[in-house]
Amino acid sequence: MIPGAFDYHRPATIEDAVGLLAKLGEEASILAGGHSLIPLMKTRLASPEHLVDLSGIGTLKGITVEGDDIIIGAMTTQFELITSDTLSRHIPIIAETSRLIADPQIRYKGTFGGNVANGDPGNDMPALMMCLGASYAVSGPDGSRDIAARDFYQGAYYTLLEPGEILTAVRIPIPPPGHGYAYEKLKRKVGDYATAAAAVVLTMAGNTCASVSIGLTNVSETPLWASDAAELLIGTSLDKSSVDAAVAAAEAITNPASDMRGPAEYRTKMAGVMLRRAVERAQSRARA
Repeated sequence: MIPGAFDYHRPATIEDAVGLLAKLGEEASILAGGHSLIPLMKTRLASPEHLVDLSGIGTLKGITVEGDDIIIGAMTTQFELITSDTLSRHIPIIAETSRLIADPQIRYKGTFGGNVANGDPGNDMPALMMCLGASYAVSGPDGSRDIAARDFYQGAYYTLLEPGEILTAVRIPIPPPGHGYAYEKLKRKVGDYATAAAAVVLTMAGNTCASVSIGLTNVSETPLWASDAAELLIGTSLDKSSVDAAVAAAEAITNPASDMRGPAEYRTKMAGVMLRRAVERAQSRARA
């Protein structure tokens, strides 16, 4: 189908974009990679009168190291995440997750910021950002602020972004050297959203788990940070009984919908299966 008529705007700076959004109000929509918005416009489920395209703002792109953190610009593409030497060296789970998003054509155009900002519970990066303890830099008419990823998601497509605000960058603490990591995703076919997925980042001290963080994708109306499940693994050898307890705790916080990917009970159990696999693979990668 053909979208409705709209006016197109391509600001050159963050300040210009914020000003445009303040001026145009509720009739304006932000265009990043476009893979969520454009299909809605084609089916007339969304009919914005104005599109504010962020692709001309150079400061929204790039991957840099700043002290003990990595800063990723919101308009950095999934392909750029996959091919980044900086991420490969410091936080390789980001590239691993990016490779499981949609297909190569979408990854060339789809943006990191778009994936984390629109509040779609099926997107892969939000749960990973919660797992990694990331924070989001936001600019709006009242200035700039930082929001913890673990606080950002309030419901399906509902976040702490206020009207007129733009997510500009993501700050991610660099995990310790030798950490283990894994993102396990079950999906029906290439390009599909997850039936269930789990992100795990952990460290080992000898044969003992010293730290661990867990994120779950598409098994609730928001991404989930499974802090109670992670707590059950710390101080253990990641033996079967400890992992069983963590899996049960993770499954207990899920609330997936029954849909074309399966009934709710199945998706909950698959979240547990993905978590078990992710813990096993992260442990095998960790260097004590």
